[in-house]
Amino acid sequence: MKTLNQTQQREFTRIFSLGASRGSLTVTNQDIAGPIDSSDEWIRQRTGIVTRKRAGAGQSLMDMATEASEEAIAKAGIDPAEIGAVILATITFPFQTPSGASLLSAKVGAVNAAAYDISAACAGYCYGIAQADALIRSGVAKYVLVVGGEKLSDFIEPTDRSISFLLGDGAGAAIVGPSDHPGISKSVWGADGSNWDKVGMTGSLIDYRDGKIAWPTLVQEGQSVFRWAVWEMAKVAKQALLEAGLEPKDLAALVTHQANIRIIDELAKQLELPDSVVIARDIIDTGNTSAASIPLAMHRLLSEGLVAKGGYALQIGFGAGLAFAAQVIELP
Repeated sequence: MKTLNQTQQREFTRIFSLGASRGSLTVTNQDIAGPIDSSDEWIRQRTGIVTRKRAGAGQSLMDMATEASEEAIAKAGIDPAEIGAVILATITFPFQTPSGASLLSAKVGAVNAAAYDISAACAGYCYGIAQADALIRSGVAKYVLVVGGEKLSDFIEPTDRSISFLLGDGAGAAIVGPSDHPGISKSVWGADGSNWDKVGMTGSLIDYRDGKIAWPTLVQEGQSVFRWAVWEMAKVAKQALLEAGLEPKDLAALVTHQANIRIIDELAKQLELPDSVVIARDIIDTGNTSAASIPLAMHRLLSEGLVAKGGYALQIGFGAGLAFAAQVIELP
């Protein structure tokens, strides 16, 4: 009997480059405080947000995902036809099917790529990096385009005090490829489905179709999510460091999901990070962009020279589901 051919495996992977695209509108706290009966001071104290970026008229999720992807591809210096998979992490692509990734692959010239979406909310980008690492090391793909992109403003109820004032729009992209040394650690990921309803929608599309609810919008149980994010995600972050064989002092940066400045600061405190570790706080003027927040924050650290390429960053995403994922990556 003949034996099957198998793909040639690769030992290591790394992120080659990053790209970013933010919503073209700057929305201040004063712009949104009225409908939630709040103030600039209240929003700053609770979230750390001063402004957030939201899509302008005619600016779609796909526009932002394409812009970020094209930057990442150009910086990586690869032919987009070499991309073996396109992974789009999003909860806001406005079609149930086909996937946004399939359209994105055509827009960026990834004509030979498999393409699919990930619905893991704020953990989606880190899920994508974990999958890209596995696809490349297994030999299925040489390069993988991972994009975290959201247009959350399509799913906001302006009077909602639980989450609406946090949210922004944007996309961040990464090219992952083969490496001669380890550039992505083993991922620590999972989901706490027992708390499935702690971040979600006001109802289903079926409820909307049947006239039971208005257009579904995002809501959360803020205190429950805060406690879970701080205490449970600190454990996940520590486990990711352990899997990477590193200590906090070995890091150049901590890049968490940009959920809330208090969560970010408390996680850093729980990890006992030395002052040498740069902590990403992109949320201050970009807002919470769900799956886009980690690549956007990391792109800013690099583009503004706040961290040097080649150092290690711990990235951890967490959110609706309650899904989570973390890994240590070498900064591109």
